[in-house]
Amino acid sequence: MRRAVRAAVALLAASYPASAQTVDLNALIPAGGATASGRIIELVAILTVLSVAPGLLIMVTSFTRFIVALSFLRSGLGLQSAPANLVLISLSLFMTFFVMAPTFDRAWQDGLKPMMDNKISQQDALAAVIEPFREFMLAQVREKDMALFESLSKGRFETADRSKADLRLLIPAFMISELRRGFEIGFLIVLPFLVIDMIVATLTMSMGMMMLPPSVISLPVKILFFVLIDGWNLLIGSLVRSAS
Repeated sequence: MRRAVRAAVALLAASYPASAQTVDLNALIPAGGATASGRIIELVAILTVLSVAPGLLIMVTSFTRFIVALSFLRSGLGLQSAPANLVLISLSLFMTFFVMAPTFDRAWQDGLKPMMDNKISQQDALAAVIEPFREFMLAQVREKDMALFESLSKGRFETADRSKADLRLLIPAFMISELRRGFEIGFLIVLPFLVIDMIVATLTMSMGMMMLPPSVISLPVKILFFVLIDGWNLLIGSLVRSAS
């Protein structure tokens, strides 16, 4: 009995200092850094940015123009699933990386690399990363689209220096400019295929082949025409030059 009491007392004495201890989150953070709450907010912000990274890539690059033009090409050819969506998206992504390579290099050299080397702060790194993309978008955006969002904002984001345009104005204006250019290029792509469809339909009607769908004949003709003129080379070259 005495042994059991002694064992219980020893266990209570050993557990008392542990129960009195508290967990200090600030002890897990290096001296001179942010507070625990600030670090948690930073981690949440980083995870949020990573989750919307594909959307950011679409918003501030020429990806929109490329994918719209390639979608018009597939529609003009009359193909439902060839090339597949995965092929078109992958091609658009690599074209985007090719066109945006100088911008990505500047963002890395001026912003990300110095921050990783602890040469500049996170705020300075963010400004340095944004600046190359701002210059790219300003070179591509239409003045009319910028004026539209400036009028819609009622002067809240308007600045005298256009080179320092607020991203809340610049990004939507840049996106609708890219959509417009994508549709313009798409119209030029579809136009010759539409002419082929009209010629084939006229020929089949004049020959009395009422029951034969014109698309059965026009589809191989359009594919042959596109291959003979080396369409992929012409189209991709034109798209890249239009965004450079």
